[in-house]
Amino acid sequence: MKHKTTGRTYRLRNWGEYNAALVKRGSLTLWVSEAALSAWHEAARSGKRGAPRTYSDRAITCMAMLSAVYRLTLRATQGLLTSVMALLQVQLPVPDYTTLCRRRQALEVRLPRRARGEPLHVVVDATGVKVYGEGEWKVRSHGWSKRRTWRKLHLGVDAASGDIVAAAVTTNDLSDGQLLPELLEQIDEDIAQVSADGAYDTRACYKAIDAYEARAAIPPRRGARIWQHGNAHDPPLARDENLRCIRRMGRAAWKHEYGYHRRSLAETAMFRIKTIFGDRVRARRFKAQAAEMLIRCAAMNRMTHLGMPDSYAV
Repeated sequence: MKHKTTGRTYRLRNWGEYNAALVKRGSLTLWVSEAALSAWHEAARSGKRGAPRTYSDRAITCMAMLSAVYRLTLRATQGLLTSVMALLQVQLPVPDYTTLCRRRQALEVRLPRRARGEPLHVVVDATGVKVYGEGEWKVRSHGWSKRRTWRKLHLGVDAASGDIVAAAVTTNDLSDGQLLPELLEQIDEDIAQVSADGAYDTRACYKAIDAYEARAAIPPRRGARIWQHGNAHDPPLARDENLRCIRRMGRAAWKHEYGYHRRSLAETAMFRIKTIFGDRVRARRFKAQAAEMLIRCAAMNRMTHLGMPDSYAV
């Protein structure tokens, strides 16, 4: 295949394994696993008044993943799972679509992870996901109305494995950099470097990265100035060191030195999510929208664990 930006041609070393992984993504047994079926009923009791819950969070997560992977409405998801239970000859009740709609809003989504045993190079970015609004043709031709809005999906991606290690959903009122501390708090492993674009060039972001004793690869914006000069008693700021290094060797050489171009892997993860699951959410309430997008991230990690392409330049 040919890269659109660089024009270089790439080939895969593991085409057979990667092709098999792509086929497995559509397997129903991947999303309706034996582990989910064995924990289908809610075993714990809340101690509150009223009847206990029938279905566990694992059952609701299984159903929500089916809806995300196959792009189904809640009613169609109920119908699909009912037929799957019948084909598997499993005597388990299926949550109705109203139960899925209600329980999904309070669902605690956990991202499947693979332990690597070494500090991570985390690349972060954010993208907008449509909620409602006109189609692309109408926007290009006549503009958009005041009702057009979107949600923001913030991701932290492991540059080595491609796993999504942190994710958060906000409204479009918050900037990218405001969510960086929350993303880093979700990561249990040691962090060696955090790479991000100029939108994260803030004191709060550098402070959050410094708390993990990680290197910050954030290019200062054009026309940036030194925050703390050398005559101060405090140690030099990482951001000022980046700016001095760029002035000395040039922005392109600095990016190569810091491996900044690995940051594009976060954009690749965004592209994969939108390509596979779509660029808009179906839920109408914010909590359900957030859960829907986090479910997509969890499903994306499960797909990644099946196999990833190993390419090389020709």
